[in-house]
Amino acid sequence: MKKTLRTASFAVCAATFLAVGLSSCGETKTETADTAAAEAAMVADSAAMPTDSARMGNPEGIMVDGVAMTPDKTIIQNAVQAASVSTLVKAISAADLGGTLSGPGPFTVFAPTNSAFISLPKGALDGLLKPESKEKLKGVLTYHVIAGRLLAADLKDGQELTTVNGEKLKVALKDGKVMINNATVQIADVVSSNGVTHVIDQVLLPPAPAM
Repeated sequence: MKKTLRTASFAVCAATFLAVGLSSCGETKTETADTAAAEAAMVADSAAMPTDSARMGNPEGIMVDGVAMTPDKTIIQNAVQAASVSTLVKAISAADLGGTLSGPGPFTVFAPTNSAFISLPKGALDGLLKPESKEKLKGVLTYHVIAGRLLAADLKDGQELTTVNGEKLKVALKDGKVMINNATVQIADVVSSNGVTHVIDQVLLPPAPAM
């Protein structure tokens, strides 16, 4: 009889847990469920939440160079309209990454301005744009791309992000500004249909391979 009661009690408890998601049969299970839920919320991809209008962007878009970057367009469709990132668009084309960044994604792109490319050592940009440097250029550009949709609010001080090329980026919050490695985010949360772009003031260079 006792065995039957214990079995019934366990079944009721399990059903309650499944029904409410955060309930449990004891304090320890509640704490575990709460922790798991919090961690899941931190890494949730907003592409899986199409009804969340705040994360999906303002329908009127964000202004970049006097042009509205709207969430109904892809990352590339928005970028080609922004004069200040025309060098990046040119580099993406040279590396044959336009098709990828026009795909479903979602992607988070840290987009250097034209001024950021001009600040590279003399001849560096021209060298990267040469056909024989295509793979190296692709490596540099994919160092600016994260798989998933990350808004500025998702970025935490000390956070490390794994880029599409496999290397890490370090996030820092200083004086209310978001820093990616040593670059400052100038325009955040340019939401597109397949991701989000953050305009930055420096080109991010991946670490040199170990000898």
